[in-house]
Amino acid sequence: MAATVTQSTTKTAEVLVTKIDDIGILTLNRPARMNAITTSLRNELIARLEAFNADDSVGAIVIKGAESNAFSSGQDLEEAAQIDWKTIISWQQAQKRMYDAVRELDKPCVIQVDGVCAGAGFHIALLADWRVATPESRWGQPEVKVGLASITGPHFMSLHIGNTHNVQLSVMADLISGQRAYEMGLISELTSPELLAETAMRQARKLATLPRTAVRLTKQRLRAVSQQAYDDACVAGIRAQLECFEAGEPQKLMSEFLKRRKNHA
Repeated sequence: MAATVTQSTTKTAEVLVTKIDDIGILTLNRPARMNAITTSLRNELIARLEAFNADDSVGAIVIKGAESNAFSSGQDLEEAAQIDWKTIISWQQAQKRMYDAVRELDKPCVIQVDGVCAGAGFHIALLADWRVATPESRWGQPEVKVGLASITGPHFMSLHIGNTHNVQLSVMADLISGQRAYEMGLISELTSPELLAETAMRQARKLATLPRTAVRLTKQRLRAVSQQAYDDACVAGIRAQLECFEAGEPQKLMSEFLKRRKNHA
């Protein structure tokens, strides 16, 4: 029997929506900027996740990036460069709402990654249930390189890896290959670029067949045991970024990065 496919797009088309049988697929759609997260993309992603979560015809969700250059490179730095100490709290709270939307899904969520998966994109991936990636994909937590303290990311990573690897990714802030991320325990399954979409869909279909009440309650319990640490990390993140912006490091480093990108455009 042929699969039933439905598609829709938003006005800005920063998140594309497809439904194949009982699998809801969300595509982050800013390939020219490596699917970097803007306010509009974040809001649309939250809305679409909530809609899929409430839709009884959806059994599992796949999130992927447009094209193969990136799942998401993280927060859009052009937008982040406009943030100051007066807006940092609302920005961090908005980021938390996005993380909540992934973390609080009652349904299984599969992340499909080729290319870069970094920063806020990395966080989204870590909050999902299953991560399928290519060995050549690039994963990491580069916040400190643009003057931002790495606070929520280390908490998310602590649910998957030990402190030695956590320090490497949080403090050194270098990206690692998908192969290395798999060896650390950050990735659930490796596959070739040619088989990536097929593998992610196969896993999503398998997860969608599981009893829904049992899955919902299991995910609910997994959230509960880490809820206090999650809440603490989010509050600590606000405090840390306030201090970083007061010191002026993010403003300086983001400005330098954007100038270099403009010069090489």
